[in-house]
Amino acid sequence: MQRIGPNKTVKLYFSLYLDNGDLVDETPEGKPAEFEWGDGSLLPGFEKALNGLKAGDERTILIDPKRGFGLRQDDNIQKFKIDHFKGIVGCDTLEPGLMVNFADASKAELPGVVQAIEDDYVVVDFNHPLAGKDLTFKVKIIEVAD
Repeated sequence: MQRIGPNKTVKLYFSLYLDNGDLVDETPEGKPAEFEWGDGSLLPGFEKALNGLKAGDERTILIDPKRGFGLRQDDNIQKFKIDHFKGIVGCDTLEPGLMVNFADASKAELPGVVQAIEDDYVVVDFNHPLAGKDLTFKVKIIEVAD
């Protein structure tokens, strides 16, 4: 029986939970996720925990922030003049929790979440929403192939 490792394609079901038990994401029944081990599509800590598993294995995997989406970085919280948002589609009613897409220097999309409106400024958090959080993955390996 093949085991997860380099040059292997893996099909699995997963559920992702926060440490308070809230479900964040899961694969739909009948539609397992598929990836090539080592292709960079998974969190490094999650991928490492899958190494050596085989079809039929089920595990609960705990991932701390350093092996997950990283620690929250204060430098990723920025202030912008509120005028910057005028005329931008979807920014007519700025309020905390609104996700706004920006473009970085290379024109790549960079999502940010409005944290607060302070006088003439908007505070935007560019940290990943799961940064700084402990995560629990529940997985069931369906198939491991070359």
